[in-house]
Amino acid sequence: MPTLVMKFGGTSVATLDRIRRAAKRVGREVANGYDVIVIVSAMSGKTNELVGWVEETSPLFDAREYDAVVSSGEQVTAGLMALTLQEMDVPARSWAGWQVPLKTNSAHASARIEEIPTDNINAKFGEGMKVAVVAGFQGISPEGRITTLGRGGSDTTAVAFAAAFGAERCDIYTDVDGVYTTDPRITSKARKLDKIAFEEMLELASLGAKVLQTRSVELAMRYGVRLRVLSSFEDNDDNAGTLVCAEEEIMESNVVAGVAFSRDEAKMTLLSVADRPGIAAAIFGPLADASVNVDMIVQNISEDGRTDMTFSLPVNQIARAEQAMAAAQASGEINFSELVTDSDVAKISVVGIGMRSHAGVASQMFEALRDEGINIKVITTSEIKISVLIDRKYMELAVQALHDTFGLEKSA
Repeated sequence: MPTLVMKFGGTSVATLDRIRRAAKRVGREVANGYDVIVIVSAMSGKTNELVGWVEETSPLFDAREYDAVVSSGEQVTAGLMALTLQEMDVPARSWAGWQVPLKTNSAHASARIEEIPTDNINAKFGEGMKVAVVAGFQGISPEGRITTLGRGGSDTTAVAFAAAFGAERCDIYTDVDGVYTTDPRITSKARKLDKIAFEEMLELASLGAKVLQTRSVELAMRYGVRLRVLSSFEDNDDNAGTLVCAEEEIMESNVVAGVAFSRDEAKMTLLSVADRPGIAAAIFGPLADASVNVDMIVQNISEDGRTDMTFSLPVNQIARAEQAMAAAQASGEINFSELVTDSDVAKISVVGIGMRSHAGVASQMFEALRDEGINIKVITTSEIKISVLIDRKYMELAVQALHDTFGLEKSA
Protein backbone atom coordinates (compact mmCIF):
# COMPACT_ATOMS: atom_id res chain seq x y z
CA MET A 1 0.00 0.00 0.00
CA PRO A 2 1.21 3.59 -0.58
CA THR A 3 2.05 5.46 2.61
CA LEU A 4 0.79 8.87 3.67
CA VAL A 5 2.03 10.89 6.65
CA MET A 6 -0.50 13.15 8.38
CA LYS A 7 0.60 15.51 11.15
CA PHE A 8 -1.87 17.21 13.49
CA GLY A 9 -0.73 20.22 15.53
CA GLY A 10 -1.80 21.13 19.04
CA THR A 11 -4.85 23.17 18.05
CA SER A 12 -6.02 20.32 15.80
CA VAL A 13 -6.10 17.89 18.76
CA ALA A 14 -6.93 20.36 21.52
CA THR A 15 -10.13 18.56 22.59
CA LEU A 16 -11.66 15.11 22.24
CA ASP A 17 -14.05 16.52 19.63
CA ARG A 18 -11.13 17.79 17.57
CA ILE A 19 -9.35 14.47 17.90
CA ARG A 20 -12.51 12.77 16.56
CA ARG A 21 -12.59 15.23 13.66
CA ALA A 22 -8.93 14.53 12.87
CA ALA A 23 -9.53 10.78 13.15
CA LYS A 24 -12.30 11.03 10.53
CA ARG A 25 -9.81 12.59 8.11
CA VAL A 26 -7.41 9.72 8.78
CA GLY A 27 -10.22 7.23 8.20
CA ARG A 28 -10.96 8.78 4.80
CA GLU A 29 -7.34 8.34 3.72
CA VAL A 30 -7.39 4.70 4.86
CA ALA A 31 -10.53 4.24 2.76
CA ASN A 32 -8.59 5.77 -0.16
CA GLY A 33 -6.10 2.89 0.07
CA TYR A 34 -3.27 4.36 2.15
CA ASP A 35 -1.32 3.00 5.06
CA VAL A 36 -1.19 6.09 7.25
CA ILE A 37 1.39 7.29 9.75
CA VAL A 38 -0.18 9.94 11.98
CA ILE A 39 2.17 12.27 13.89
CA VAL A 40 0.51 14.11 16.77
CA SER A 41 1.48 17.07 18.92
CA ALA A 42 0.42 17.54 22.53
CA MET A 43 -3.04 19.00 23.05
CA SER A 44 -2.94 22.80 22.77
CA GLY A 45 -1.39 24.42 25.85
CA LYS A 46 -0.28 21.13 27.42
CA THR A 47 3.44 21.46 26.59
CA ASN A 48 3.55 24.95 28.10
CA GLU A 49 1.88 23.58 31.22
CA LEU A 50 4.40 20.73 31.50
CA VAL A 51 7.35 23.09 30.95
CA GLY A 52 5.94 25.36 33.66
CA TRP A 53 5.74 22.47 36.10
CA VAL A 54 9.37 21.51 35.39
CA GLU A 55 10.62 25.08 35.86
CA GLU A 56 8.63 25.54 39.07
CA THR A 57 9.96 22.25 40.46
CA SER A 58 13.59 22.76 39.45
CA PRO A 59 14.76 26.10 37.98
CA LEU A 60 18.14 24.53 37.12
CA PHE A 61 16.57 21.33 35.82
CA ASP A 62 18.19 18.16 34.56
CA ALA A 63 17.47 18.22 30.81
CA ARG A 64 17.00 14.44 30.77
CA GLU A 65 14.14 14.68 33.25
CA TYR A 66 12.76 17.71 31.41
CA ASP A 67 12.45 15.53 28.31
CA ALA A 68 10.81 12.73 30.30
CA VAL A 69 8.13 15.16 31.50
CA VAL A 70 7.40 17.27 28.42
CA SER A 71 7.30 14.28 26.04
CA SER A 72 4.31 12.91 27.92
CA GLY A 73 1.91 15.36 26.26
CA GLU A 74 2.35 13.79 22.83
CA GLN A 75 1.98 10.28 24.27
CA VAL A 76 -1.43 11.18 25.71
CA THR A 77 -2.60 12.48 22.33
CA ALA A 78 -1.26 9.43 20.50
CA GLY A 79 -3.14 7.07 22.78
CA LEU A 80 -6.38 9.03 22.50
CA MET A 81 -6.11 9.19 18.70
CA ALA A 82 -5.48 5.43 18.47
CA LEU A 83 -8.48 4.72 20.73
CA THR A 84 -10.67 7.02 18.62
CA LEU A 85 -9.65 5.26 15.41
CA GLN A 86 -10.29 1.86 16.99
CA GLU A 87 -13.80 3.03 17.91
CA MET A 88 -14.26 3.79 14.19
CA ASP A 89 -13.16 0.20 13.35
CA VAL A 90 -9.89 1.43 11.86
CA PRO A 91 -6.98 -0.86 12.91
CA ALA A 92 -4.60 1.49 14.73
CA ARG A 93 -2.11 1.57 17.56
CA SER A 94 -0.01 4.24 19.23
CA TRP A 95 3.77 4.43 19.26
CA ALA A 96 6.00 6.42 21.58
CA GLY A 97 9.22 7.63 20.00
CA TRP A 98 11.31 4.98 21.74
CA GLN A 99 9.05 2.19 20.44
CA VAL A 100 9.61 3.00 16.76
CA PRO A 101 12.50 3.60 17.65
CA LEU A 102 13.24 7.14 16.47
CA LYS A 103 16.97 7.35 17.20
CA THR A 104 18.50 10.72 18.11
CA ASN A 105 21.71 12.08 19.50
CA SER A 106 22.03 12.90 23.21
CA ALA A 107 21.30 16.66 23.01
CA HIS A 108 18.35 16.67 25.39
CA ALA A 109 15.64 19.31 24.68
CA SER A 110 17.14 19.93 21.20
CA ALA A 111 18.00 16.47 19.89
CA ARG A 112 18.75 15.75 16.23
CA ILE A 113 17.28 12.74 14.44
CA GLU A 114 19.89 10.17 13.41
CA GLU A 115 17.83 7.23 12.15
CA ILE A 116 14.24 5.96 11.86
CA PRO A 117 14.23 2.18 11.28
CA THR A 118 11.09 1.17 9.41
CA ASP A 119 11.00 -2.53 10.36
CA ASN A 120 8.70 -2.39 13.41
CA ILE A 121 5.96 -0.25 11.87
CA ASN A 122 6.14 -1.98 8.47
CA ALA A 123 5.79 -5.34 10.20
CA LYS A 124 2.58 -4.14 11.86
CA PHE A 125 1.30 -2.80 8.54
CA GLY A 126 1.94 -6.27 7.13
CA GLU A 127 -0.16 -7.78 9.94
CA GLY A 128 -3.15 -5.59 9.08
CA MET A 129 -2.59 -2.40 11.05
CA LYS A 130 -3.74 0.54 8.91
CA VAL A 131 -2.68 3.50 11.06
CA ALA A 132 0.44 4.02 13.18
CA VAL A 133 -0.16 6.95 15.54
CA VAL A 134 3.28 8.24 16.53
CA ALA A 135 3.96 10.70 19.34
CA GLY A 136 5.77 13.60 17.70
CA PHE A 137 8.64 15.68 19.06
CA GLN A 138 10.45 12.78 20.74
CA GLY A 139 12.95 9.99 20.30
CA ILE A 140 15.49 7.93 22.18
CA SER A 141 19.18 8.65 22.82
CA PRO A 142 22.06 6.16 22.46
CA GLU A 143 21.94 5.92 26.26
CA GLY A 144 18.31 4.78 26.16
CA ARG A 145 16.80 8.01 27.52
CA ILE A 146 13.78 9.83 26.07
CA THR A 147 14.82 12.92 24.08
CA THR A 148 12.84 15.80 22.60
CA LEU A 149 13.54 17.68 19.37
CA GLY A 150 12.85 21.26 20.50
CA ARG A 151 9.68 23.32 20.19
CA GLY A 152 7.85 22.66 16.94
CA GLY A 153 9.62 19.31 16.67
CA SER A 154 6.50 17.42 15.61
CA ASP A 155 6.76 19.02 12.15
CA THR A 156 10.31 17.68 11.92
CA THR A 157 9.14 14.26 13.11
CA ALA A 158 6.50 14.15 10.37
CA VAL A 159 8.88 15.05 7.56
CA ALA A 160 11.50 12.61 8.83
CA PHE A 161 8.94 9.77 8.83
CA ALA A 162 7.81 10.72 5.32
CA ALA A 163 11.44 10.53 4.14
CA ALA A 164 12.17 7.26 5.96
CA PHE A 165 9.02 5.49 4.69
CA GLY A 166 9.07 6.96 1.18
CA ALA A 167 5.63 8.50 1.76
CA GLU A 168 3.68 9.85 -1.18
CA ARG A 169 3.15 13.10 0.69
CA CYS A 170 3.34 14.67 4.15
CA ASP A 171 0.21 16.62 5.13
CA ILE A 172 0.62 19.15 7.96
CA TYR A 173 -2.75 20.00 9.52
CA THR A 174 -2.81 23.24 11.47
CA ASP A 175 -5.10 26.15 12.34
CA VAL A 176 -4.44 28.01 9.06
CA ASP A 177 -5.50 26.89 5.59
CA GLY A 178 -2.11 27.28 3.94
CA VAL A 179 0.90 29.55 3.45
CA TYR A 180 0.03 33.19 2.76
CA THR A 181 1.95 35.98 1.04
CA THR A 182 2.12 37.58 4.49
CA ASP A 183 0.22 37.43 7.78
CA PRO A 184 -3.48 38.06 6.99
CA ARG A 185 -3.77 39.82 10.35
CA ILE A 186 -1.44 42.53 9.03
CA THR A 187 -3.10 43.04 5.65
CA SER A 188 -6.45 41.78 4.40
CA LYS A 189 -4.92 41.58 0.89
CA ALA A 190 -2.74 38.61 1.89
CA ARG A 191 -3.29 35.73 -0.56
CA LYS A 192 -3.00 32.00 0.03
CA LEU A 193 -0.36 30.41 -2.18
CA ASP A 194 -1.25 27.21 -4.04
CA LYS A 195 2.42 26.22 -4.29
CA ILE A 196 5.67 27.50 -2.85
CA ALA A 197 9.24 26.31 -3.46
CA PHE A 198 11.23 24.68 -0.65
CA GLU A 199 13.81 27.47 -0.69
CA GLU A 200 11.17 30.19 -0.41
CA MET A 201 9.43 28.40 2.46
CA LEU A 202 12.75 27.87 4.23
CA GLU A 203 13.54 31.58 4.03
CA LEU A 204 10.04 32.61 5.14
CA ALA A 205 10.13 30.16 8.06
CA SER A 206 13.54 31.36 9.22
CA LEU A 207 12.54 35.02 8.86
CA GLY A 208 9.45 34.95 11.05
CA ALA A 209 6.66 33.01 9.30
CA LYS A 210 5.24 30.61 11.90
CA VAL A 211 3.48 28.11 9.63
CA LEU A 212 6.26 25.49 9.52
CA GLN A 213 9.31 24.84 11.67
CA THR A 214 12.57 25.65 9.84
CA ARG A 215 14.14 22.24 10.48
CA SER A 216 11.15 20.47 8.94
CA VAL A 217 11.50 22.48 5.72
CA GLU A 218 15.24 21.78 5.60
CA LEU A 219 14.56 18.05 5.87
CA ALA A 220 11.82 18.17 3.25
CA MET A 221 14.10 19.96 0.80
CA ARG A 222 17.00 17.57 1.42
CA TYR A 223 14.93 14.42 0.89
CA GLY A 224 12.42 15.77 -1.63
CA VAL A 225 9.39 15.26 0.62
CA ARG A 226 6.30 16.95 -0.83
CA LEU A 227 4.69 18.90 2.00
CA ARG A 228 1.12 20.12 2.10
CA VAL A 229 -0.03 22.68 4.70
CA LEU A 230 -3.77 22.76 5.26
CA SER A 231 -6.43 23.53 7.85
CA SER A 232 -7.83 20.88 10.16
CA PHE A 233 -10.97 23.00 10.60
CA GLU A 234 -12.13 22.98 6.98
CA ASP A 235 -13.20 20.23 4.62
CA ASN A 236 -10.27 19.75 2.27
CA ASP A 237 -10.08 18.43 -1.27
CA ASP A 238 -6.99 17.16 -3.07
CA ASN A 239 -5.99 20.69 -4.11
CA ALA A 240 -6.54 22.37 -0.74
CA GLY A 241 -3.90 24.16 1.28
CA THR A 242 -0.41 25.02 0.04
CA LEU A 243 1.98 22.51 -1.50
CA VAL A 244 5.64 23.01 -0.58
CA CYS A 245 7.60 21.39 -3.38
CA ALA A 246 10.60 21.56 -5.69
CA GLU A 247 11.01 24.69 -7.78
CA GLU A 248 10.57 22.60 -10.93
CA GLU A 249 6.96 21.81 -9.99
CA ILE A 250 6.01 25.49 -10.12
CA MET A 251 5.31 26.58 -13.68
CA GLU A 252 5.23 30.32 -13.05
CA SER A 253 5.51 32.40 -9.91
CA ASN A 254 5.70 36.02 -8.84
CA VAL A 255 9.15 37.57 -8.51
CA VAL A 256 8.44 37.97 -4.78
CA ALA A 257 6.55 35.14 -3.08
CA GLY A 258 5.96 36.75 0.29
CA VAL A 259 6.79 39.33 2.93
CA ALA A 260 7.99 38.04 6.31
CA PHE A 261 8.56 39.96 9.49
CA SER A 262 10.05 39.45 12.92
CA ARG A 263 8.83 41.81 15.61
CA ASP A 264 11.17 40.91 18.46
CA GLU A 265 14.51 42.04 17.06
CA ALA A 266 17.29 44.16 18.53
CA LYS A 267 20.32 45.94 17.07
CA MET A 268 23.65 46.10 18.86
CA THR A 269 26.68 48.22 17.85
CA LEU A 270 30.23 48.07 19.15
CA LEU A 271 31.73 51.52 18.64
CA SER A 272 35.40 52.08 17.84
CA VAL A 273 36.64 48.50 17.62
CA ALA A 274 40.20 47.85 16.47
CA ASP A 275 40.14 47.03 12.74
CA ARG A 276 42.54 44.10 12.60
CA PRO A 277 42.62 40.51 11.33
CA GLY A 278 40.58 38.27 13.62
CA ILE A 279 38.40 40.99 15.15
CA ALA A 280 35.19 39.44 13.79
CA ALA A 281 36.12 36.08 15.30
CA ALA A 282 36.94 37.77 18.61
CA ILE A 283 33.46 39.35 18.68
CA PHE A 284 31.25 36.61 17.30
CA GLY A 285 33.04 33.67 18.92
CA PRO A 286 32.02 34.70 22.47
CA LEU A 287 28.50 35.46 21.21
CA ALA A 288 28.24 31.96 19.76
CA ASP A 289 29.55 30.46 23.00
CA ALA A 290 26.78 32.37 24.82
CA SER A 291 24.18 30.89 22.40
CA VAL A 292 23.33 34.31 20.94
CA ASN A 293 21.73 34.00 17.50
CA VAL A 294 23.33 36.75 15.44
CA ASP A 295 21.68 37.53 12.11
CA MET A 296 22.50 40.69 10.14
CA ILE A 297 26.08 41.98 10.39
CA VAL A 298 27.44 45.30 9.12
CA GLN A 299 30.98 46.65 9.54
CA ASN A 300 31.63 50.33 8.87
CA ILE A 301 34.57 51.68 6.89
CA SER A 302 37.70 51.87 9.01
CA GLU A 303 39.08 55.23 10.12
CA ASP A 304 42.42 55.55 11.91
CA GLY A 305 42.48 51.79 12.46
CA ARG A 306 39.09 51.74 14.25
CA THR A 307 35.68 50.60 13.01
CA ASP A 308 32.11 50.07 14.21
CA MET A 309 30.49 46.62 14.16
CA THR A 310 26.69 46.32 14.08
CA PHE A 311 24.61 43.14 14.28
CA SER A 312 21.03 42.09 14.95
CA LEU A 313 19.83 39.51 17.46
CA PRO A 314 16.59 38.41 19.17
CA VAL A 315 15.51 40.94 21.77
CA ASN A 316 15.38 38.28 24.51
CA GLN A 317 19.12 37.60 24.04
CA ILE A 318 20.33 41.15 24.70
CA ALA A 319 21.43 40.45 28.29
CA ARG A 320 23.46 37.41 27.23
CA ALA A 321 25.10 39.36 24.40
CA GLU A 322 25.99 42.31 26.65
CA GLN A 323 27.45 39.93 29.23
CA ALA A 324 29.52 38.13 26.57
CA MET A 325 30.88 41.41 25.15
CA ALA A 326 31.72 42.75 28.60
CA ALA A 327 33.60 39.55 29.41
CA ALA A 328 35.47 39.66 26.10
CA GLN A 329 36.53 43.25 26.75
CA ALA A 330 37.57 42.47 30.32
CA SER A 331 39.77 39.60 29.10
CA GLY A 332 41.41 41.84 26.49
CA GLU A 333 40.09 39.89 23.50
CA ILE A 334 38.37 43.00 22.14
CA ASN A 335 38.37 46.70 22.94
CA PHE A 336 35.53 49.11 22.17
CA SER A 337 34.54 52.56 23.36
CA GLU A 338 30.81 51.91 23.81
CA LEU A 339 28.14 49.23 23.35
CA VAL A 340 24.93 50.72 21.96
CA THR A 341 21.72 48.64 21.99
CA ASP A 342 18.47 49.42 20.19
CA SER A 343 15.76 47.05 21.41
CA ASP A 344 12.92 48.64 19.44
CA VAL A 345 13.45 47.40 15.87
CA ALA A 346 11.76 44.91 13.55
CA LYS A 347 13.07 42.88 10.62
CA ILE A 348 11.14 42.98 7.34
CA SER A 349 12.04 40.62 4.48
CA VAL A 350 10.89 40.01 0.92
CA VAL A 351 11.47 36.49 -0.42
CA GLY A 352 11.17 34.97 -3.88
CA ILE A 353 13.03 32.59 -6.19
CA GLY A 354 12.14 34.98 -9.04
CA MET A 355 14.65 37.46 -7.62
CA ARG A 356 17.43 35.34 -9.13
CA SER A 357 16.47 36.38 -12.63
CA HIS A 358 14.87 39.80 -12.08
CA ALA A 359 16.80 42.99 -11.34
CA GLY A 360 15.41 45.95 -9.46
CA VAL A 361 13.72 44.24 -6.50
CA ALA A 362 15.96 45.99 -3.99
CA SER A 363 15.34 49.43 -5.49
CA GLN A 364 11.56 48.81 -5.51
CA MET A 365 11.70 47.78 -1.87
CA PHE A 366 13.78 50.76 -0.78
CA GLU A 367 11.64 53.23 -2.75
CA ALA A 368 8.45 51.84 -1.18
CA LEU A 369 9.87 52.29 2.32
CA ARG A 370 11.15 55.77 1.43
CA ASP A 371 7.70 56.80 0.19
CA GLU A 372 6.25 55.82 3.58
CA GLY A 373 8.94 57.80 5.43
CA ILE A 374 10.52 54.64 6.89
CA ASN A 375 14.26 54.75 7.58
CA ILE A 376 16.36 51.63 7.00
CA LYS A 377 18.91 50.86 9.73
CA VAL A 378 20.55 47.67 8.39
CA ILE A 379 20.30 45.78 5.08
CA THR A 380 21.25 42.22 4.26
CA THR A 381 20.65 40.19 1.09
CA SER A 382 20.89 36.69 -0.31
CA GLU A 383 20.09 35.22 -3.71
CA ILE A 384 16.35 35.04 -2.98
CA LYS A 385 15.76 37.48 -0.10
CA ILE A 386 16.30 41.06 1.05
CA SER A 387 15.96 41.91 4.74
CA VAL A 388 16.00 45.29 6.46
CA LEU A 389 15.88 46.48 10.05
CA ILE A 390 13.49 49.36 10.75
CA ASP A 391 11.88 51.01 13.76
CA ARG A 392 9.31 48.59 15.19
CA LYS A 393 6.51 51.16 15.15
CA TYR A 394 6.59 51.11 11.33
CA MET A 395 6.48 47.31 10.99
CA GLU A 396 2.85 46.89 9.92
CA LEU A 397 3.02 49.90 7.61
CA ALA A 398 6.15 48.46 5.95
CA VAL A 399 4.57 45.03 5.45
CA GLN A 400 1.45 46.56 3.87
CA ALA A 401 3.48 48.88 1.62
CA LEU A 402 5.72 46.07 0.35
CA HIS A 403 2.79 43.73 -0.18
CA ASP A 404 1.19 46.39 -2.37
CA THR A 405 4.42 47.33 -4.15
CA PHE A 406 5.04 43.77 -5.36
CA GLY A 407 1.38 43.10 -6.16
CA LEU A 408 1.24 40.02 -3.99
CA GLU A 409 -2.56 40.03 -3.89
CA LYS A 410 -2.44 38.83 -7.52
CA SER A 411 -1.27 35.43 -8.69
CA ALA A 412 1.40 35.12 -11.40
